[in-house]
This record gives sequence, C-alpha cells and structure tokens, in this order.
Amino acid sequence: MHTSARLRVFTLFSVGYVLSYLYRGLNLGLAPYLSSTFRFSTAELGTITSVYFLGFAGAQIPAGMMLDRFGPRRVESALLAVAAVGALMFAMANGFGMMLVGRLLIGVGVSVCLAAAFKALSEQFPLTQLPLLNGMVSAIGGLGGVFVGAPLTSLLEVVSWRSLFFSLAALTVLTALTIWFAVPDKGKVRTDHAVVPKINDSWSIFRSRAFWRLAAFPAATQGVLYAIQSLWVGPYLRDVTRLDAAASGKIVSILSLSLMAGCATLGALARVLSKRAVSIRSLCNACMCIFVLVQLLILSEVHIANYVIWAVYGFFGGSGILCYTVFAERAPSALIGRLNTAMTLLIFSTTFLLQIAIGWILNFWPTHGGQYPAIAHKVVWVGLISFQVLSAIAFIRPVRQSFSEEAVPLG
Repeated sequence: MHTSARLRVFTLFSVGYVLSYLYRGLNLGLAPYLSSTFRFSTAELGTITSVYFLGFAGAQIPAGMMLDRFGPRRVESALLAVAAVGALMFAMANGFGMMLVGRLLIGVGVSVCLAAAFKALSEQFPLTQLPLLNGMVSAIGGLGGVFVGAPLTSLLEVVSWRSLFFSLAALTVLTALTIWFAVPDKGKVRTDHAVVPKINDSWSIFRSRAFWRLAAFPAATQGVLYAIQSLWVGPYLRDVTRLDAAASGKIVSILSLSLMAGCATLGALARVLSKRAVSIRSLCNACMCIFVLVQLLILSEVHIANYVIWAVYGFFGGSGILCYTVFAERAPSALIGRLNTAMTLLIFSTTFLLQIAIGWILNFWPTHGGQYPAIAHKVVWVGLISFQVLSAIAFIRPVRQSFSEEAVPLG
C-alpha cells in the first residue's frame, strides 16, 4: 500500500480516538454550567456522566463482531454518526432525560474508536510496526484528555456549552465522512451469520476463575481512574484542595499528560523486562499498588505540590492496561480477542457504577455555596481505596489454573 494511504489510515483513526477521549471527559468542565442551568444534584450529574460508560461498555461485544465482519472503515463511520446524533441531542437538551439519552448515544458511538484503529493498522501495516503505531494512537488519543482540563476551562469562558456540542457534532460528522471516503478497504466483508454462538462464547469468559483472578485488580484501578478523571477530580480539587477553576483545569491537564507518558513508558518498560525474564504481571501488580499508595497520599493531604502528586497519580493510573498483555502471555491465541473485549466491558461497567455511587454518596451531605464538605470526598476516597485493596487480594494470589483448562469455548 502507498505511504499516503497508510498515513491517512493512521491520522484519521487517531482523530477518531481523540474524539472518543474528548467526549469521555467533557462533563468534568461542563459540570458547573450544567448544575447552574438545570439545578442537577451530584447524583444526577454523576448519572449523566456515567451513562457514557454504560453505552460504551454495552456496545463492546456487538461492535467487536461488526468490526470482524464489516471492517473498521464502515463500522467506525457508522458509529461516529451515532455519536454525532448524541452530541446534537445533548446540545439541544432541555432536561435530564434528553441529556441522558444523548450521552448514552455518544458512548455507543465512540465505543469502537480504539479497537477500530488497532484493527485498521493491523490490516495496513507490517506486524513489526504495530507496537509502536498502537502506542502512538493511544498517546495521540490522550490529547482529548488534556483538552478537558485548562483549555476547556478557558474555552467555556467565551463560548456556551451548547455551542461547543454543536461544534463537536459537526466535527464528528466530518470525521465519519472522511473515514468513509478516504480510508481504503482491506479484505472482504464476511457473510457468516453465526452471531448468537459468538455472543455466547464471549459471555462465557465471565465464568472463568482465571479471568477474574487476572482482571479484578486492573478493572478496579482503571474504573477508579476513569471515574475520577472524567468527572470527580474537579469537585475534589475545588472542595478539598480549595483550588479555583483555572488551577483545577491545569491539574487535570497535567494528570492527562502524565497518564499518556505513563502508558508509553510502562509499555516500553514491560517489553524490556520481559526479555529479562521479569513477568509483565509482576510489573502490572507493582505499578497498580503504587497507584493505590498515591491515592492514600492524596487522601492524607501530604505536603507534596499538587501538580507533582497528581502527575504521579496519572503516571501510574494507566498501569492496569498492562493486563491486556498479561492475557496475551497466559491465554491461548483463540481466546485473546474475547478476553480483551470482556476486559474492556468490565472496566467501563465498573466506571459506570463507580460514577453513580460517588454522586450518590456525596449527596448525603448538604452543600454550602455549591460545595461539599471535605469529609464527604474523603469518605468516597476511603471507599474507592478499600474497593481496590479487596480486588488486589485476588490479583496478587497466583493463578494456578490456565484458561485452556477451564470450560471456556475456544472455537
């Protein structure tokens, strides 16, 4: 394939993943505006934000099958159109219900952006180039997380949140159309119709004890990271750390940048250590434990500069993603696709439930001037840390039974 065609594939699918990351965290900056416009409680705000993750998680298995059958060009273009409809509904919403549906459609619409990018790259580039290219797409996508910090705070001072969503809807449509017309096809559309057996095979992963041993701790840490990063870090910095909106926005951007750096650095480190007979699972375990320790330091309000402690939080926050490589180490190749889908579903379902739970818990305390008492946030963080510690117990224990030894279909 010509270099220009490969460049189009890489660039356009990277843009799609930036949109996915951007939509995920937008409500962090929008929260004060939505609360003042609609008088939403924290529980309602948490529900609106978290339903994105519900749509994202629920679409994983069917979207994955569509990718295999129709290819990344068709599937991502079609689903981005769904996201654009959701963005339009969000922009025009006059209440809780319409906003909830819009946010749900956005989650469904961008659910395949990363998986489609990885599949498109695997179809167009040599196998030896994929680790670097996949890492670059992940890092570029992280720019969406950077935008929802200080840049979004500044932008919302000059444009309304409704105008922002109208613009995003237009950009999403433009991206969908460009992918549809500019990305070359590779391979034929599959015509098999064995959908129900494939869904049953995917769900059977969740009956595997080996899967839960490996997935519990990473799902907990990633769920906590995404729940905090996409909404609740802002209220925490405002109510506990007493930072204004501008300072909080800078911390959010630092967190996102350090998350990008951590994913790239830990991925490279895993490759080096694996050549020296150090298991990736051990590295994943150590980094996730550090992530929990950093949360304890934040909760304890140690005398460390905010930008430093939150940078470390972001750097180690993405370490749970190494579990996908752990699966590749330990499972038969016939199971890898379903394991990855199941893990993504588990992470985003956990995020969805945690975001709702956080808003529900905070709502037990009365607000003063739109702010919650520091003790409310501390109770939430104690609960989140306890949840991760309990899940770590299963992860740290050795896995004696392999996936192939369990009743998990391999066909």
